[in-house]
Amino acid sequence: MNENEPTRPNEAIPPGVPPGVAPTYEGAGRSADTDAPAPSPDQSARSTLGRRPEWRRGRRSLAHKRTGWVLAAALLCAAIGLSAGLAASSSATTGHDRPTSGFADGPGAAGGGSNTRSGLAAGGASGTVDSVSKSGFTISTSAGQKVTVEEASSTSYEKATTATSARAIIAGEDVLVLGTTSGTTITATKVIAQPASGSGPTTPSGTKVIPFQRGAPITSKQIGQIPADFSQGSGTIVSGTAANKAVEAALAAFPGGVVDRVAALSTGDYNVHFIGVNWPHHVFVNEAFSVIGAE
Repeated sequence: MNENEPTRPNEAIPPGVPPGVAPTYEGAGRSADTDAPAPSPDQSARSTLGRRPEWRRGRRSLAHKRTGWVLAAALLCAAIGLSAGLAASSSATTGHDRPTSGFADGPGAAGGGSNTRSGLAAGGASGTVDSVSKSGFTISTSAGQKVTVEEASSTSYEKATTATSARAIIAGEDVLVLGTTSGTTITATKVIAQPASGSGPTTPSGTKVIPFQRGAPITSKQIGQIPADFSQGSGTIVSGTAANKAVEAALAAFPGGVVDRVAALSTGDYNVHFIGVNWPHHVFVNEAFSVIGAE
């Protein structure tokens, strides 16, 4: 390399600089605005490491806050879970399967037995027709319970003991409805106009139904014969002819309620379960389909 050749590309050696002497450029080894030597790379790195940027301090503070929020949320969830558990425990301890809603032992009610209803079951109701529509009709029971009856193409009709048609069902007519129940809605399999009343000489005395009244205490009494070893929730749900005969006998003796299931007991008797009234809740029918007791 020529000694007069510039040390940087495209840069000329300033006049008066002896050959072989490297020129001093502004910013080379010195700061542009000070005579002090520029800090070395190691000094710059130590200076930078010695200072904590503000954004790092802010992020650490935010992380601390988030940690506090997570802990607070976890404690709140634990407190809510504990409260719910205590409430459930209290309910399980103090609960009763005869609530004052008038629908004691209704669908899914506690009881633990095989007759605890989990879906549609055989039942029925009796009362006076209020109104008629293309799809069914409504009735009012003697205890004041309103029932919706849904008809189907397979629904059969009788008047007294003679087969008839849906035209026989008119407003003001007394009817007995048998079918599958869901609360106070019945999908009718059979409708009997002008049904017979009473269930024979074995019907126990004191059979007047006690209508449901909101807020009124539940009536608890027994009349007639209660099957041996009966407990709520015992028995096996039945349907078909046996269930229909048991419902018909129970409603003839205790008009006013709505039957939402029938259970066959180990004694051979039937437990016909009532809702919509204050009393009775269970009507017992024997193998001959005569009412023998109630509670």
